[in-house]
Amino acid sequence: MLLALCVVAGLSITARAHSNGMDMSMDGSMDLSEGQMLPWLHFTPGDILWFYGWVPSSTGAMVGTCIGLFLLALVDRWIAACRAVMEAHWSKRAQIAQADRLNLPSSKKSSAAFPGRVRDAVTMRSGPPFILSHDVTRGIIHAVQSALHFAIMLVVMTFQASFIISIVVGLGVGETLFGRFASHAGHH
Repeated sequence: MLLALCVVAGLSITARAHSNGMDMSMDGSMDLSEGQMLPWLHFTPGDILWFYGWVPSSTGAMVGTCIGLFLLALVDRWIAACRAVMEAHWSKRAQIAQADRLNLPSSKKSSAAFPGRVRDAVTMRSGPPFILSHDVTRGIIHAVQSALHFAIMLVVMTFQASFIISIVVGLGVGETLFGRFASHAGHH
């Protein structure tokens, strides 16, 4: 009996130490120094956008932020279209470079050079060749596009409905404006 009483007393002290008298539930908003973070979709201004110093709290600031996010979404679709067009261009250039390499005149004029050339064509790899200028540019464009996607994701995580609507509408308008270039590049 005494042992059970000691265990219960020890557990109550432990439970009290973990809470420190604070309510640790996540049912309400999180008050921050400059703004607040509501864990549900809302139209309330005052959310921190990327930095503590950027907290659009007035109507004008919210409208300006929504316009900026709309334009950022347009830029995202423009970059995607540019990347698709460049991928098609790089693919054509790589095919030309590969064909030029296969059509080089042989240094040996003997008939034994022909079977080797056929063997090279048959054993040729199926992937495109590494071309430094193409692949470095592709990597830079992908890094910029990924950073833009992460920035948009962070905005969506604020649960600010007007920000989300601005981004979705911007992506839709951007796809309407630039999507045909990406689909056209894929067919040629």
